[in-house]
Amino acid sequence: MKVSVFGLGYLGTILCACLPDLGHEVIGIDVAEEKVSALADGRSLIFETGVAERLRRAMNAGKLAATLDDGIAVKGSDISFVTVDTPGTLDGGMGLESVATVLERIGAQIARKSGRHTVVMRSTTPPGTAQELAVPILERASGRRNGDRMNYYVNPEFSREGTAVGDFFASPMTLIGHAPGDDAATLVEAYAELAAPIRLASFGVAEGAKFLSNIFHAVKIAFANEAGATLAALGVDAREAFEVFCEDRQLNISAAYLRPGFAFGGHCLPKDLRSFLRQAEGAGVATPFLSHLPDSNEAVIARALSMIAPRAGLRAALLGLAFKPGTDDLRNSPYAALAARLIRAGVRLQILDRHVRDSVTREGRAMPEPPGISNLRSMLASDLDSALEGSETVIIGHLSKDDREALPEILENQAVIDLAGIPELVRHPRIAYQGLSW
Repeated sequence: MKVSVFGLGYLGTILCACLPDLGHEVIGIDVAEEKVSALADGRSLIFETGVAERLRRAMNAGKLAATLDDGIAVKGSDISFVTVDTPGTLDGGMGLESVATVLERIGAQIARKSGRHTVVMRSTTPPGTAQELAVPILERASGRRNGDRMNYYVNPEFSREGTAVGDFFASPMTLIGHAPGDDAATLVEAYAELAAPIRLASFGVAEGAKFLSNIFHAVKIAFANEAGATLAALGVDAREAFEVFCEDRQLNISAAYLRPGFAFGGHCLPKDLRSFLRQAEGAGVATPFLSHLPDSNEAVIARALSMIAPRAGLRAALLGLAFKPGTDDLRNSPYAALAARLIRAGVRLQILDRHVRDSVTREGRAMPEPPGISNLRSMLASDLDSALEGSETVIIGHLSKDDREALPEILENQAVIDLAGIPELVRHPRIAYQGLSW
């Protein structure tokens, strides 16, 4: 396949070095003459293990060329990868001027081309860029609609400087963001020689997943540095402690907890977090990241409260009161905290939590009521129908499997605040749906 790479900075140079090894013929293009001249000589202006040798090999094999001419690049290729810089701005935004300029240039050349052309965004761009910027520019400049002899895809890279070549050939996945109804066949074919599985997604999901990856890496580093410094100040071998920590592949190093939902609670997490922060303070270790976790958790509850818009006399059903499903534990329950604020605002609340109800009504069980909630027993419904009876608003925290399956059929003309993320409710025809993080 014939490929052009627009932008010969770090990301573009890596692509020019790696794509020929997949059997493609590559044309590199840039507005900077020194970058084009270097590539034309098979030289790399960046240092990255394995790049220089691959560029020379591709150039000697006639699989790599360089040009300053947009027309030569687009006419001589089936796919154009966009790899220009998207620098941070002073206000914390992301500069997309180079992206817009390159897309205008590519679109103008597509207009002069009779055949189909594929445009692939490899640069990191914020969610919404494809729909709001990239596709409109290409359509205007090319005179074609996306899907009509012109296709646009988002294809973020997941590599690290220093190991970028190895990461390219051993990526955990090849992520392709595409328009509805587009199977991305051309780009899938271009990556056929890679072992990484293909993951197709919407434009926004592909753009967002790239940000999630980088942000999570920053979170892990900040966590390791602050927690490690605290342990070291307490006389613990932090590196060994982290080795042990990482051996847990079920909860610690896994997908566990990495799902948007409601705030954390229970006995252990809040208590141990407070204790650890207190120990860090006593040891004189600054923990600006970890110290803001309680504030972050509180913000989740506040966000849910603002969605509900509580008012005196509002009849609402809260499904789930214990701090998580499968337990009756109300200690530090974020759902109980939410309930207390709703009650304080004058909301007439009905609550369904079968485990809590069983515990409250069990003979001989003295279960303390959560702070801010009195007469809990009178609010606890016996089943889903009675919990929803007369409710204007339904707040979904957590449900049993049977209640979750029955819920869509029972809902009728209510405002639904979904804190659990139930896909079947998103397009429910008889409710006003709001999700917390989805």
